Amino acid sequence: MYLNRIAVIGSSNTDMVIKTSKLPIPGETILGGKFFMNPGGKGANQAVAAARLGGKVSFIAKTGDDVFGKQARQIFENENINTDYLVTDPGHPSGVALITVDAKGENCIVVAPGSNGYLSQGDVDLAREEILRSDIVLMQLEIPLETVVYAANLAFDAGKKVILNPAPAAQITDELLSKLYLITPNETEAELISGIKVKDTESAILAARNLHERGVKVVIITLGSKGALLYTGEEAKLISSPKVEAVDTTAAGDVFNGAIAVAISEGFDLEKAVEFACKAAAISVTRMGAQSSAPYWKEIK
Repeated sequence: MYLNRIAVIGSSNTDMVIKTSKLPIPGETILGGKFFMNPGGKGANQAVAAARLGGKVSFIAKTGDDVFGKQARQIFENENINTDYLVTDPGHPSGVALITVDAKGENCIVVAPGSNGYLSQGDVDLAREEILRSDIVLMQLEIPLETVVYAANLAFDAGKKVILNPAPAAQITDELLSKLYLITPNETEAELISGIKVKDTESAILAARNLHERGVKVVIITLGSKGALLYTGEEAKLISSPKVEAVDTTAAGDVFNGAIAVAISEGFDLEKAVEFACKAAAISVTRMGAQSSAPYWKEIK
């Protein structure tokens, strides 16, 4: 283990979760059940998932000078994540997310970014040497897009493999796509970026081909319980996910991304890497919480 280094650049939030029988519609008030307050944020979730699976992870992020920020730092250190580049922002609060989870494990999430929205190019520059020491740079879109673009250019120019999980969904330029080794959209995100509605395997292949032709070397479209579509330009392959009973899908995509980064860093071929990531994500949905649901290496191999 620890063969290669992974730099995760992204968000850190505190998730406030309520379990309900069903998700409310606009204007509706529902009496919920259990309440949980858990560490979250796509960047943090992916950093923890990668670390639990054996990655040597450095997390580049920004938190507020508040109790949530202090708790997050302690959690990352407990997970053996390098926090040297976790910046404390005295001017903005730490990010929070309000999450509702229904009886089927589906969720509805609203995020207040707080300090995540101020992770800057300067903060990336502070971590430049760590990025240059890393083999993989993993990012998402809960931080400013200009920061993602800046970090992608830095990593690409240094010959690093840049992985982008384009969530929350946003338009992405061809310039950024051309800097990516791998992109991991779900169906909604793939449709927004490619302009092709993903409704089945054939349309997923068309969307993946569009992204590949625009510069991304490898495209993986995650398809929830159906697994993931791997597209390399030479072939497209649907890789199924283990069948499980979902309890909470909140961090499934984040666990998938942390796992795919570790698998690639460990030298897995792409098909095996996707199988590994699908197994990790399947385990995570059987558990409540975001970071707390991430499995360990011994649970998957």
